[in-house]
Amino acid sequence: MEHQSFRRSQLIAFDKAAAGHDGVLSDPSGIVVIKPCKDAEIEFYQSTSSHPHFAIYIPTFMGTLSLSANADSTSASDADPSNLARTATMIPTAAGSVIPLESPHTIAQAPVVESAWAPSNGAKISTDRAIVLENVAAGFKKPNILDVKLGKRLWDDKAPPAKRARLEQASEETTCGSLGLRIEGMRIWQNAEKVEGDGDGFSFKDGYKVYGKQYGRSLSAETIRQGFEEFFLLEKGAAAKGLARKVINRFLEDLDGLLYVLEREESRIYSASLLFVYEGDKETLKSTLAAEPEEDALKRAGNNETYEETHEGDDDDESGPPAVQALKLIDFAHAEWTPGQGPDENLLHGLKSTIKVLEGLLKSS
Repeated sequence: MEHQSFRRSQLIAFDKAAAGHDGVLSDPSGIVVIKPCKDAEIEFYQSTSSHPHFAIYIPTFMGTLSLSANADSTSASDADPSNLARTATMIPTAAGSVIPLESPHTIAQAPVVESAWAPSNGAKISTDRAIVLENVAAGFKKPNILDVKLGKRLWDDKAPPAKRARLEQASEETTCGSLGLRIEGMRIWQNAEKVEGDGDGFSFKDGYKVYGKQYGRSLSAETIRQGFEEFFLLEKGAAAKGLARKVINRFLEDLDGLLYVLEREESRIYSASLLFVYEGDKETLKSTLAAEPEEDALKRAGNNETYEETHEGDDDDESGPPAVQALKLIDFAHAEWTPGQGPDENLLHGLKSTIKVLEGLLKSS
């Protein structure tokens, strides 16, 4: 197998996430995200090749990396050609070399990038392995990003008693307990009106208004709408209109499609999140929507009876207008397929609550 290398110094810290652990990296182009993770999450991503409808709603899995602290370069080896669904994507680096990234849902062999890391509380995960995923926010000029954790139960069956107790308490004290969802973080473009400073539950950084975990934990079932109003830049209590209404309706279409898929999968996925991304630059959003060609009605309407036909060939469509919005299910450290056990009602509860909140934004409160 051909073996190609690139210098570790070419990788950069990925600081555009709305929530999650430290230690996430990217390439200079920003097209990919390199996320340190444990074997369980790698195995789950690899298994999604057998669940193609589910795979539509997660970030494209490009392969794995070995995070080595012993060399100045990381390397990625080509997977066995018989395992490839299509030709590997070659992504240029700043130095002009290339990183071979395997096609979605194939098992890549190796890169690594740092040595052991301390776990939890947002710190770097202790691991020497990582997954390479598409950066969902790539392709947006000024991406607005929202991370919504799903589920009332946040721990899996392998969690020790102390961890279960801590997560159960965190759930009961936040909207996870009441709604099965919690806002984990947000980044909202402010048109460069303010670039630095702090506020009540948020800070300003590089032209973005940034909300951390504590903001979401301060919301209740009665005030959760306010968090989503903030993300979509809506007036408090007013029905969404204009561009915001169009974006929300598109997210609702995506959420309905994900709901349809999850109701037909048998899995247990704990502490996963919904990642919402939409164009934050108003002029870009407006011009993109105006220039967007009229799409197939079934594709945008999410007609479930023709689901397979609607998505057939999606992976082959490499072109298209700039992105308007994107929705993905992320974070699978505590996920597995459970044949014979039925759909994941815990995850579905949070998803249905999210749909209900967004539907509420289309009406005055």
